[in-house]
Amino acid sequence: MRSRSNVLETAILGLLSSAPLHGYELRKRLNLLLGSFRAFSYGTLYPALKSLVARGLIETVDPDPEALPRAAARAGASSATGRTPSGTKPLTGRRGRIVYRLTADGKEHLQTTLSSAGPAAWEDESFDVRFALFAQTDAETRLRILEGRRTRLTERLEAVRESAARTRERLDEYTLELQRHGLEQVEREVRWLDGLITTERDRASSRDKTAGTHDVPATRNKERG
Repeated sequence: MRSRSNVLETAILGLLSSAPLHGYELRKRLNLLLGSFRAFSYGTLYPALKSLVARGLIETVDPDPEALPRAAARAGASSATGRTPSGTKPLTGRRGRIVYRLTADGKEHLQTTLSSAGPAAWEDESFDVRFALFAQTDAETRLRILEGRRTRLTERLEAVRESAARTRERLDEYTLELQRHGLEQVEREVRWLDGLITTERDRASSRDKTAGTHDVPATRNKERG
């Protein structure tokens, strides 16, 4: 499925925006990022890496064994070249592992992706990854994604409640319990989103007040002139 591939590519680019990584380390961090229930296999990861390299969004690099750990500690490691020269073999890190790094084109592609806040950003398939990359996302986009996700879950909640009311008498106790559990999960996420939305709005309000305070002296100076 293309949407799942897009989600994986966004996660890879987001992780590589912090530092160059080899495939094994990428897989471990993807598992941490997405959780064990959405872990990606080697069979899924490496075709995605190959595609990103072919499109010039990431490149293979020759790591200094001492420099690579230092790079992993720095956010936003920059790409020194654009692409791996044609005709050269992929260079590897420790124990023959290939090390990948974000290119300038990859950074631009990632920023374009992270600035989007359409329905695809808050669907089940992609919301977790987008949320995990909120530190690299601007405040307005974060808020739009959170509000979109809340709207989507509220619609789902109403649909499930209506379905439950119609079918309650025909379901056995275990199916009813599973249905109740599903409702509680959605309700908890809606409450969680409410808290996040409130926090984002409060921060935006504080920023606006601060900006307004800074603008006052300049306005008064113009009036005095």
